[in-house]
Amino acid sequence: MNKFIAVLALASVASAAPGAPIGYNGYAAQAYAQPLAYAQPIAKAVAVRQEPYDPHPQYNYGYSVSDALTGDSKTAHETRDGDVVQGQYSLVEPDGSIRTVTYTADPVNGFNAVVDRQAPGVAVAKVAHAPVAHAVAHAPAYAGYGGQILG
Repeated sequence: MNKFIAVLALASVASAAPGAPIGYNGYAAQAYAQPLAYAQPIAKAVAVRQEPYDPHPQYNYGYSVSDALTGDSKTAHETRDGDVVQGQYSLVEPDGSIRTVTYTADPVNGFNAVVDRQAPGVAVAKVAHAPVAHAVAHAPAYAGYGGQILG
């Protein structure tokens, strides 16, 4: 029986083939060929619309905000005649004073602003804020060895 097993083992080893290839193939051959065709890109003519140009621009605008809920109160007004811009805006500062800025801008003098402050007409009451209560989270207690409470 041992001879039979030895012969069978020898025959199986002799007929066995490797599972993976032993050698590797070389690189694939390079293929050189002419491209099929060359095409010139198609240029599309884009029509450019000329924007109207005003050699002497003029405008005049203004706005005003008075919001009693938020306390926002401001006004603004500005005019332009050619290259000269004049305007004024005012707003109510947090302390109740009124800040007014009057400005001009032109090509000769540049931008000039004059700031004027008026004292508050009414005393502004300070708002008292409630102190912030911070929540405190305690660390959980754990049982240690022998039933002792740690923490």
